[in-house]
Amino acid sequence: MNQPQSAEPDPETNSTATPGAVDNWQVETIAENLQAPWAVAFYDETPIVSERDTSRILEITDDGGIRELTVVEQTAESTEGGLLGLAVHEDALYAYLTTAEDNRIHRYELTGGSEGLELSDPEVIFDGIPAASHHNGGRLAFGPDGLLYVSTGDGLEPSTAQDQDSLAGKILRLNSTGDIPADNPFDDSPVFSYGHRNVQGLAWAPDGTMYASEFGEDTWDELNIIVPGGNFGWPYAEGVSADESFIDPIQQWPPSEASPSGIAIADEHIYMTALRGQRLWEIPVEDPGTSIPHFDDDYGRLRDVITEPDGALWLLTNNTDGRGYPTTTDDRLLRLTRN
Repeated sequence: MNQPQSAEPDPETNSTATPGAVDNWQVETIAENLQAPWAVAFYDETPIVSERDTSRILEITDDGGIRELTVVEQTAESTEGGLLGLAVHEDALYAYLTTAEDNRIHRYELTGGSEGLELSDPEVIFDGIPAASHHNGGRLAFGPDGLLYVSTGDGLEPSTAQDQDSLAGKILRLNSTGDIPADNPFDDSPVFSYGHRNVQGLAWAPDGTMYASEFGEDTWDELNIIVPGGNFGWPYAEGVSADESFIDPIQQWPPSEASPSGIAIADEHIYMTALRGQRLWEIPVEDPGTSIPHFDDDYGRLRDVITEPDGALWLLTNNTDGRGYPTTTDDRLLRLTRN
């Protein structure tokens, strides 16, 4: 079941990255002084940002102002947990959060008020995802099928990633109301794929192919093509494996060059943020075994990337989470366009 490689990457890294590539981007700062931001989503043309540690959901106004929509009261203190992923679907906002008992998903009705966006009281649509100080997953994304995909981490219990009865170390697939779709790969189960350590990015190419970025442990971080019911090997495999029962990544990087988080697809390229690697990786959909780095160390740790409705890329830095070296204006939300 090993995924064939679509390029001839460097045998040491499984990557044909081009160090020191010349960037040709126009970078506009949209907002500054965010506190450990984790995700950005759009409601029409309005960006909404989550802050992991403050548990704030923020609206970014047209002039770059920060307007607090709500503070999520249930979040628990945790090294990597808190208020994590966001997704917008129709007129609702979905948020992934760590509580003292579990990770769960809230749904808020979204409306426009005289002063900006307004949120309803939250509805818990899914809970019981194992939580820990590290490896909570947390990415939310709606696929082209209109269903909600959820990344979960192994919660520091690696064996749970191979247990199909556990919600840890998985990508889940849910209806927008939180119940289980009838055509999921496993009967009466939200599990869409398993054998994951800590997936942090989800995106789809125009042809419907699903991609996910995943933290490795000490050796390889991964970019995977996700297939229904697929087993991606953790904890028995990290990176490309000789075991044909596991699906191999289409590209892998040493953690020093990646520690990947959010991903987005635009103009036939996958864009993958890197935390420890402090760069934005550009990976062509037609040749996903290759990659080009951008902004190497220019903006520090990068947490999320998303496409604006008009196609521009928006980038979220992550230097105030206790692991970076923030400047006086960090963290920032940046808008990227090609020169």
